[in-house]
Amino acid sequence: MNQLEEQIAHLTRAVDDMSEIVTRQEDEIVTLNRRVHMLMQREGERDASGGGAVVMSDERPPHY
Repeated sequence: MNQLEEQIAHLTRAVDDMSEIVTRQEDEIVTLNRRVHMLMQREGERDASGGGAVVMSDERPPHY
């Protein structure tokens, strides 16, 4: 019986530790999603205003 109680205590601790990790990861994912959304909005605004043209690798540079 003691062995089972010990095992349950260890498993409970492991679940608690994993729960904390998942919570931190969820917070980080939310933050990263917000940042990506913000960057996509900025890029969309820059494209709409006509600025920030990027030379693609398959296009010739203007001096050719």
